[in-house]
Amino acid sequence: MSIRTPATAVSLAALALAALLATPAAAEEGMWTFDNFPIARANQTLGTSIDRAWLDRVRLSSVKFGGCSAGIVSGAGLVMTNNHCVATCVANLSTPAVNYAETGFAPRNREDELKCPGGTAEILTDISDVTERMQAAGAGLTGQAFTRARDAEAGRIETEACAGPDGRAVADRRCQVVTLYRGGQFKLYTYKKYSDVRLAWAPEDRAATFGGDLDNFSFPRFAIDAAFIRLYENDAPEVTPTHFVWNADRPVEGTPVFVSGSPGSTQRLLTQDQLATVRDVVLPLDQLIASELRGRLIRFSQESEDNAFIAMDPIVGLENTYKRGLGRMRALTDADFMNRRADAEAEFRAHAAADAALTGRVGDPWSALSAVQPIARELYPAFALLEGGTGIGTTPVAGGSQLFLWARALVRGAQERQKPSAERLPEFGDARLAALQASLFAARPTYPALEQVRMEWWLSKTREWLTVDDPRVRALLGQESPEQLSARLVAGTTLADPAVRRTLWEGGLAAVEASEDPMIRYLLSIQDETRAIRSDWETRVQAPTDQASERLASARFAVYGDSAYPDATGTLRLTYGKIEGTDVPGQRFGAFTTFGRLWDRATGAAPFDVAPRLLAARDQIDPETVLNMAVSSDTIGGSSGSPVVNAAGEILGANFDSTVLTQRNAYGYDRAVNRSVIVTTGAVTTALRDVYDMGRLVEELGVD
Repeated sequence: MSIRTPATAVSLAALALAALLATPAAAEEGMWTFDNFPIARANQTLGTSIDRAWLDRVRLSSVKFGGCSAGIVSGAGLVMTNNHCVATCVANLSTPAVNYAETGFAPRNREDELKCPGGTAEILTDISDVTERMQAAGAGLTGQAFTRARDAEAGRIETEACAGPDGRAVADRRCQVVTLYRGGQFKLYTYKKYSDVRLAWAPEDRAATFGGDLDNFSFPRFAIDAAFIRLYENDAPEVTPTHFVWNADRPVEGTPVFVSGSPGSTQRLLTQDQLATVRDVVLPLDQLIASELRGRLIRFSQESEDNAFIAMDPIVGLENTYKRGLGRMRALTDADFMNRRADAEAEFRAHAAADAALTGRVGDPWSALSAVQPIARELYPAFALLEGGTGIGTTPVAGGSQLFLWARALVRGAQERQKPSAERLPEFGDARLAALQASLFAARPTYPALEQVRMEWWLSKTREWLTVDDPRVRALLGQESPEQLSARLVAGTTLADPAVRRTLWEGGLAAVEASEDPMIRYLLSIQDETRAIRSDWETRVQAPTDQASERLASARFAVYGDSAYPDATGTLRLTYGKIEGTDVPGQRFGAFTTFGRLWDRATGAAPFDVAPRLLAARDQIDPETVLNMAVSSDTIGGSSGSPVVNAAGEILGANFDSTVLTQRNAYGYDRAVNRSVIVTTGAVTTALRDVYDMGRLVEELGVD
């Protein structure tokens, strides 16, 4: 792996990172990139002796699976992740008559492992620095010209890196330009990609979600939130000689551990003014409308058994989103927490102001970012509702309607592919088309009733938030009500058929414009309005934010050096900590839960009812077997499924949650309360061997 990192500035405060984060850095703090992991600091803190070779083995054993993380655990492409990470795959493979969420999925042999529709997995193989090219691309430009020039350069870099000898994109490779330090660095990440991912085992959903939403984001927990997928290539299991070694021994409190995964997004490098916008505008919008969508889906699920089946996975996802947002809102309204961040920012600004040469070079990026906030506050609701947010929000465009999203990809894809790759919207650049096509062509079930609920909710909430008189709302609805329009579009579309989607994609703009499909016609009709809000956001918010953030990053490097870590960006990171509980108000617990305590907690009534197969095996299970454990690692959403490994490179479990107080982790690490929740390899081994009759996997894992 090629690694090039800017020189580190000399600063006694570098390790403290006090001006970078909301609180002075604890020893375990940081979601570190693999090319800048603080090996010496980690070894000193934990008493370990890992090295660069160890890091490479961990990196090559770590897997990105959709929006989750995972780890390779055998030489035959077997990968452990969370059950909730395969929930969509399980739902897509299930029917009301054969519901694997209820029964579990326990294939007798590898031939019975089933392909996850549209599922992809990736392993990070290379990191290289492209900062100079990316920063040069936007030099001297402003507004949308700046963002488009950057996007175009990223597309060129990705296309070059993913091209084979014949100039065509290599099918099993994905290349991504990753922004780090909010523009301070740009790295090219190259991945080995697997488009054939098969479900190898999943427990009953109730075994993985015991306690339901009441226990979510809490500890103690009693969940076997684990599952296995397998990587296939050329219709055969992939050979993976580099993998984690399975260790099913009882974990020991105080053991140093490392968590390798792809945390989704943090906002620790935002200024206080930027966070005020998140607190006052972004989170309230996201929380209010997500709670209403959740309510509509719960009502929908109560109407019939079929509705309950098709709404189960979406409801769980919304509950997670809502609780995560609630924890973050509590952080941003915590005066103590925010005052510590404010003090840190003031210290940073003072250090920068004391260096006249630095000030002359970067100016005052804090004031520049402050000036953007009134515009961001004005534009965010429309941008979130019509385009799907900014990376710091969670509002789903069209309520997450799959039919709408397919139609948008087809319409915009056809329009954008008429242009040279460098001039397109970045998601339609040549280097990204293969992944988009795979998603479009995958055979996934859709449910018209659910699609209509999603679209109806979106149309009604957009009208409510933007108001009836907004011209964009008039364009969205015309003379129809949200109920009428959503019903007509969903009933008339044929996009549920992957053959139809393929034909439209391959037919290009002519086929799309000639289509009579009402969902396609609708997306064609609203492009002016939706593209306009995107353009406005890029010109007035994204571009000045990116430019000021780049100067802020330059100041940060000058004051603190690059011993700091960047915000999480959905790319592979390594964190570390110890197995331990906490003893703070509102969060006092030990490090472990056991099967014996699960039986004690069970009431027989949902959500504290034990899964039938698990309950039937009660007498075969040692009640002292550790089920879940808490770890003081630095994680966030997206870390789900992350392998938890010891200094020997042995896997001890998989991260599946964190506590509600940990949700402030988006804005700053607090060692006193930050705890990741882990399902142990011992619990998984017990489930495989004693509950689900999966002895063949136990043998593959090397367990005696």
